[in-house]
Amino acid sequence: MGVGTILNEVLGDFMPLNIKLNDIVELKKPHPCGSKRWKVLRVGADFRIQCEGCQHKVMIARVKLEKRIKKINGEKPNDN
Repeated sequence: MGVGTILNEVLGDFMPLNIKLNDIVELKKPHPCGSKRWKVLRVGADFRIQCEGCQHKVMIARVKLEKRIKKINGEKPNDN
């Protein structure tokens, strides 16, 4: 059994969302300032995002962010 086969069995059809630098993402729950919109400042295994309401910056793991996203640039993400 090759590495690709093992990864496919573990991950299944998981594909990360296509989130790019400077995208605006809308999260399911609002920030304490009331805004749900965040600008993506850094992409990778971790993201740095900035609140559009109060300009607060946060580092968050890709997995956590992808679970919390409602919309990317005003469009619903494609769920496979």
